[in-house]
Amino acid sequence: MTGRVEGKVAFITGAARGQGRSHALRLAQEGADIIAVDICEAVPYEVSHPATEEDLAETVRQVKALDRRIVARTADVRDIDAVEAAVEDGVSQLGRLDIVSANAGVVGTPTPAESLPEDEWRTMIDINLSGVWHTVKATIPRLKAGGEGGSIILTSSVAGTRGYANMAHYVSAKHGIVGLTRTLAMELAPDSIRVNSIHPTQVNTDMIHNQPIYDLFTGKPGATREQFAEASGRLQLLPVPWVEPVDISNALLFLASDEARFITGAALAIDAGSCLL
Repeated sequence: MTGRVEGKVAFITGAARGQGRSHALRLAQEGADIIAVDICEAVPYEVSHPATEEDLAETVRQVKALDRRIVARTADVRDIDAVEAAVEDGVSQLGRLDIVSANAGVVGTPTPAESLPEDEWRTMIDINLSGVWHTVKATIPRLKAGGEGGSIILTSSVAGTRGYANMAHYVSAKHGIVGLTRTLAMELAPDSIRVNSIHPTQVNTDMIHNQPIYDLFTGKPGATREQFAEASGRLQLLPVPWVEPVDISNALLFLASDEARFITGAALAIDAGSCLL
């Protein structure tokens, strides 16, 4: 099956690399044009290496290689004006908006709740929850104006369904996305706009491949990638340490397509069974 989102336009945040780039490419492979944004700079307290403007340019190159159109710019999802400007620019060039992927997020620094700095809590909520809110707030008017419905997919996490010690800020933000998804699904159903959340387990990107995350999950300072893989594998029912970005993108593509035309308000886990543990 090809052309599952043919002729549609998707707005994707955090599109410079990782899951965001994977989403852009997978949707482009199935016929969508892309509006891509990313902050492309370091964020305080974030443990993974920051995306760069070169990363975003590479996403552009790869989408164009698929013979699809793409409008890309830097934008911080904490800045509603910047997000709205990116949406307006993209829609003015590409003509419409059908799919929204609120993907941008950070993992933060593993810290016990009682020791968590106030500013770090605020940064996490501002990006991982308010940034998602800004994304939907900026795109809902355009989806409604199109008059053909649409699909909004909010990226939560397995951490949106369960707790993780030393990650209170991240877990709280990801749980908040679930409530936002359900509320928006109720509000937007009369306009045939579907809203769902996706809940990945560990995904093979820079967000998990860094020393603080290795140490958190193994409980061993200076843990190796191999030690992390073993510890991470114990968090899944299926015999894998993590999933690949395209596994999440395939789920997002399904929810964006007409195959999921009657699915809204759902929380789809791509978790190798980890939610059952």
